[in-house]
Amino acid sequence: MDKQPYKVTIYTDGSSLGNPGPGGWAAILKYKDKRKELSQGFKLTTNNRMELLAIIKALEALKFPCQVDLYTDSKYVSNAITQNWIKKWQKNGWKTSGKKKVKNLDLWQKLLPLLNKHQVNFHWIKSHNGDEENEKCDLLAKQAAQSDNLLIDTNYVG
Repeated sequence: MDKQPYKVTIYTDGSSLGNPGPGGWAAILKYKDKRKELSQGFKLTTNNRMELLAIIKALEALKFPCQVDLYTDSKYVSNAITQNWIKKWQKNGWKTSGKKKVKNLDLWQKLLPLLNKHQVNFHWIKSHNGDEENEKCDLLAKQAAQSDNLLIDTNYVG
């Protein structure tokens, strides 16, 4: 009998103060009664890059393949996955339906193998709507963007 995958709940958020500007991402990972909060800030980036990075870093933190319920307030990310935009982009040589280069390609390419490793169900939630974990992620992401130890987002192209 195959072992069932671990069931994990993840909340993520990204923030950019100025967009572009200083940015931060945050993730809350929950497994049974365990909880882990992750966050990091960057000197110059965009909100969408931080939304993606939050998901990437959260999934990278999982040590084993997991069944994940992932909650994000980013329609950019959730729609790209749930409406199969990402598959269409790949098929079109990483071009949008308007024949433009897909933005944040480096992060989409980091996300894909993680989506293959884990069974991820994306759930879009409205931001600033009282969801306790989403509000906490929002706060952590903003705090990360305002911290003193900001990293450089080397792949951000302004």
